[in-house]
Amino acid sequence: MQTPYRVTTVCTGNICRSPMAEAVLRRAFEDENLGDRVEVDSAATSRWELGSPIDRRAAAVLTRHGLSLDGHVARQFEPAWFHDRELVLALDDGHFRQLREWAPDADAAAKIHMLREFDPDAADDDLSIPDPWYGSSADFERAWELIAAAVPGTVGYVEKQLAQRAV
Repeated sequence: MQTPYRVTTVCTGNICRSPMAEAVLRRAFEDENLGDRVEVDSAATSRWELGSPIDRRAAAVLTRHGLSLDGHVARQFEPAWFHDRELVLALDDGHFRQLREWAPDADAAAKIHMLREFDPDAADDDLSIPDPWYGSSADFERAWELIAAAVPGTVGYVEKQLAQRAV
């Protein structure tokens, strides 16, 4: 049996954006009958929230959309993970830059993408998803909308990667 295709979503503290992206991507892969072939997790670029649960406002957004991430515990991305991840999705430019710094080689760096690269309506010069942590529930809903808009393109990209593996 082939190892699962592994996707990691990354934000600052791993309590808002990246867990929301993890939950919606996991459901999308399950909806496409790829849940047994694709694993999704999330992590932070910082150590600020290590061990913390998902932010209650992010959890509320997930609940409104029929999802949950019970038992989530914030953790920091480890550069060693590049070895067994196929796709590392940064939620904003700062995360992208940090991940590129941590990439040990060109192969690892090539795995890093902005999540919104996969949203066909996103402007190339504005691929960041603003951090809702300092905002209101409307900011969390806006983050959800931006994440959700990139999901179909992300799933399509992974499907193509899986097809190439099969060749």
